[in-house]
Amino acid sequence: MDDSLELLRATGADSSTLFSSINMPISKESRRIRRMFADISRRYDLLNHVLSLNVDRAWRRRTALELDVQPGHRILDVCTGTADLALELAGRVRTEDGGHVCGADFCHEMVAIGEAKRRRRREERLTLLVGDTLALPFPDSSFDRVAVAFGARNLCDLDGGLREMRRVLNPGGRLAILEFTTPRTKWFRTLFGFYFHSVLPLLGRWLSDHPSGADAYSYLPASVAEFPQPDELTERLSRAGLTSARYRLFTGGIAALHLAERPRVEVNS
Repeated sequence: MDDSLELLRATGADSSTLFSSINMPISKESRRIRRMFADISRRYDLLNHVLSLNVDRAWRRRTALELDVQPGHRILDVCTGTADLALELAGRVRTEDGGHVCGADFCHEMVAIGEAKRRRRREERLTLLVGDTLALPFPDSSFDRVAVAFGARNLCDLDGGLREMRRVLNPGGRLAILEFTTPRTKWFRTLFGFYFHSVLPLLGRWLSDHPSGADAYSYLPASVAEFPQPDELTERLSRAGLTSARYRLFTGGIAALHLAERPRVEVNS
């Protein structure tokens, strides 16, 4: 990934630490999740777009809009997967103004697919790296914006991940978390629940070219059910030291975009 060295120098990160992070000891649960996403990586984009009827593209565009990206911003997309959100964000910065986007994910296979997409598009404003969201290889206050799309629920330590995202965010910078949630309207919750728990795993098995496809799309509804609902996540963002935490619901409440800021002035307790 040829563009990584410039970003590493600018942020002060150590390239040997960054690229070896995939081999760092992690919990058994994290290894299982990483293996699962590696197994379905070749069909991940197809599955996501087909199963969401392409509405996930609109959600990512709205996330980029709500982040209020400016041309000179430095942006980090954690749990970047195959880099769809990172590529969307890269289109909104200008290298001549110092702007750049970094996407990091602990699954090497997903990052490799994202890198292939970046190269096909000749997108020089984006660097993709292997890195764990729970131990980001960047100094404090390295980025103007931090984002994560459909990856926060996969963190084995959500609160630790929120604190780490806050750590690398500049004072006054903004965090965006796009994630699935449970619809609030009863009839739609029932309908969506049937699709999510019964239809989606079958489609995942049919569309995936790997036996883990069915397991991955059975894991999806289970992980959404366990993930904090929007009001609780708003509270946890505040406990992580972020301010002005709020959220917007999309598409009948099946997804939520959470926004929060790192305070410009912080008081040590």
